[in-house]
Amino acid sequence: QVQLVESGGGLVQPGASLRLSCAVSGSRVSVSGMGWYRQAPGRQREMVATIATNGMPEYADSVKDRFIISRVVVENTVYLDMNNLEPEDTAVYYCHKLMSDYWGQGTQVTVSS
Repeated sequence: QVQLVESGGGLVQPGASLRLSCAVSGSRVSVSGMGWYRQAPGRQREMVATIATNGMPEYADSVKDRFIISRVVVENTVYLDMNNLEPEDTAVYYCHKLMSDYWGQGTQVTVSS
């Protein structure tokens, strides 16, 4: 059974930084493509960043140069470092094992002054 548990969300001011964590069990991040997605109220869920099995990252244009996805194999954890946050980044952020039906429960990120 694969489980994805996100943490690290919160309420921050514009320009601040946050680190989201996705602790994975039942699957190894070293051999699984992983991704972060987000869903804002009234909008469809969208891809934020993915990291392939070879470690190659991809980013949505809206977060390129601000967000960094990474993984720590020994921790079996995927991270999303979010810098220079904007109000438009407000959403529930989900961790996802690519090419599967496995999603985390989501963590709320709110960017507001």
